[in-house]
Amino acid sequence: MSGKLYGVGLGPGDPNLMTVAAVKAIAAADVIAYHSARHGRSIARSIAAEHLREDHIEERLMYPLTVETTDHPGGYRGALDDFYEEASERLAAHLDAGRTVAVLAEGDPLFYGSYQHMHKRLAHRYDTEVIPGVTSVSAAAARLGEPLCEAEEVLTIIPGTLPEDELTARLAGTDSAVVMKLGRTFPTVRRALERAGRLEDARYVERAFMAGERTERLDEVDASSVPYFSVAVLPSRIDRTPPVRERGEVVVVGTGPAGAPWLTPESRGALVNADDLVGYTTYLDRVPVLRAGQQRHGSDNKVESERAEFALDLARRGRRVAVVSGGDPGVFAMATAVLEVAAEERYADVPVRVLPGVTAANAAAAAAGAPLGHDYATISLSDRLKPWEVIARRLRAAAEADLVLALYNPGSKSRTHQVAAARELLLEVRSPETPVVVARDVGGPEQSVRVVTLKTLEPSEVDMRTLLLIGSSQTRVTERGDGRAVTWTPRRYG
Repeated sequence: MSGKLYGVGLGPGDPNLMTVAAVKAIAAADVIAYHSARHGRSIARSIAAEHLREDHIEERLMYPLTVETTDHPGGYRGALDDFYEEASERLAAHLDAGRTVAVLAEGDPLFYGSYQHMHKRLAHRYDTEVIPGVTSVSAAAARLGEPLCEAEEVLTIIPGTLPEDELTARLAGTDSAVVMKLGRTFPTVRRALERAGRLEDARYVERAFMAGERTERLDEVDASSVPYFSVAVLPSRIDRTPPVRERGEVVVVGTGPAGAPWLTPESRGALVNADDLVGYTTYLDRVPVLRAGQQRHGSDNKVESERAEFALDLARRGRRVAVVSGGDPGVFAMATAVLEVAAEERYADVPVRVLPGVTAANAAAAAAGAPLGHDYATISLSDRLKPWEVIARRLRAAAEADLVLALYNPGSKSRTHQVAAARELLLEVRSPETPVVVARDVGGPEQSVRVVTLKTLEPSEVDMRTLLLIGSSQTRVTERGDGRAVTWTPRRYG
């Protein structure tokens, strides 16, 4: 009969953190296997040393290389794959002989551990049991003495080997985080934390529960002193007092057409980092619950200047403020309102940033196919801030230029004539068969995307939550095999 395979988690380094199950698995084993670098020393073996017996057969699985330079034809990954294959077969020989094999693993066997490569090659062939261990993540939090995450907070675990832009996006868009595999990646991780606006929160833990343990603020760490066995930690921010700043900032954030799934990582990060969220109540309701301690300030849709002034005053008092806007804040939205007020001399020293979002036009176009595939114009039908005569003149000019039209703010309870007036004007220039995409609540629970013609467009069916895409002379509608009508405008004109 074949022997049994154990993947034994030993915890972060202190033998006292080994579980009773780990000790029992080692005692039951005939063979003790462990990975090591080319110098032959093994951290895993040193943790379990007091539980090893003279009659244990020891299998030292020595890595052939420790840096990503090799003349192996398959490169670094190919060299490691060959090593894991050879190591697995060495263990398989013991298992076939009926011996029980315990593979020692620092931390948890299936959490960034070397054991997992043995497991993938052997677990389907032999009776296998994995003994979980305390991870370096839990060990780091314990040594910091701070909660990692609480309530609805999200914890993200990130390898420091990711590209800097990817690190920045993931750090900006989460509540709590642990970045693994520091060492030579530390300078990149530090820059990513700074770019994400999280450096002041970051903590550094080195060799938790091992000899040479160290904890401190990450921004005080000398990069040349950072070993591989260290992590960067962003602990929970619940009940954490925001730092006192002489000057805050205002970030105008585009949330896209329908809330959380449409947020960019950069926008999510700005919302996570904000002390205050300011916006039209409907748009604030789209923002997911990000963290405790944030203040939300909702207001009516028609007080944009007052909202901008309120946000800028908060920033003058040292608050980090996110002004929430639907879609893209620079497209008929809050960016202009904020910048207009910020142009006043009293706000000259308040930093203002604008973060883009997915526009309603882009979202509607994607849901319909690709009607904006060629030149197009974006026009708001609202005459609240500009006279209808200006709107009509622009509609006619764009229609005569044969541009696809994206029509925002087509109607509301107090504005009911604009769609009918626009249709009649366009029919003077465009074919009655011109495709029109009627997109309502795109991305939301009541999403509806229909394709009609200019002559059959019914104004009474259009409201403030609707966006209209009027095709050009080149725009086409085709039926797909699933019965769906797809609208698209060729990139070639003529």
